[in-house]
Amino acid sequence: MSSTRIVIAAFNEAAVIGRVVALLRAAGWSVVVIDDGSRDATGPQAEAAGATVLRHPVNLGQGAALRTAFAFVLSRTDAEFIVTYDADGQHTPEQVLPMLEPLRDGSAEVTLGSRFLQEADAAGIPASRRLLLRAATALARRTTGLALTDTHNGLRGFTRSALQRMVLQQDRMAHASEIQHEIARLRLRYVEVPVRVSYTEYSLAKGQRFLSAVSVLWDLVIAKLR
Repeated sequence: MSSTRIVIAAFNEAAVIGRVVALLRAAGWSVVVIDDGSRDATGPQAEAAGATVLRHPVNLGQGAALRTAFAFVLSRTDAEFIVTYDADGQHTPEQVLPMLEPLRDGSAEVTLGSRFLQEADAAGIPASRRLLLRAATALARRTTGLALTDTHNGLRGFTRSALQRMVLQQDRMAHASEIQHEIARLRLRYVEVPVRVSYTEYSLAKGQRFLSAVSVLWDLVIAKLR
């Protein structure tokens, strides 16, 4: 497991980040947390639970936080695989190995978690969020040509070589779509992996609302015009 790093972008997640990291560490995973300018004890809680913690002095956004994590892993470790993982407790450590298996056996360079490959995994998604996710997926399929079923899932896996080739510039939530565009541009081999997200009152309150989705689309439009 030393060949893998789990990276987590966290902003004001002191209520849950310690448990999230502790569960991953108990499962044997090495964890890197980027405290993205939190105003609470996110960083200390993550460090106490066993994570390597990097800190942004101000909030830069999830995309910027993940870039910091990727740069650290690529420059300071010899990890061959990198998995992104949400900070709010929606994922479980048992989901990491299925994300890694296609990378380890060479059948994929990128793995993407999907809540829509198996009907049971989508059962707990609120109707409004399901509609938003379906719309985002339709847009991504049209703009990237990738045959995806879920385009905004925080659970992803990368080989070291794939991540080294990606050019990522989006600071905020549009980074998810940017990753998909890079997969298409570089013609990376990818596969979707079934995952079930555990929605809690806490994670729903932290989740992406309509205005955030509009912001994602705007960021992508501006990026296309540059």
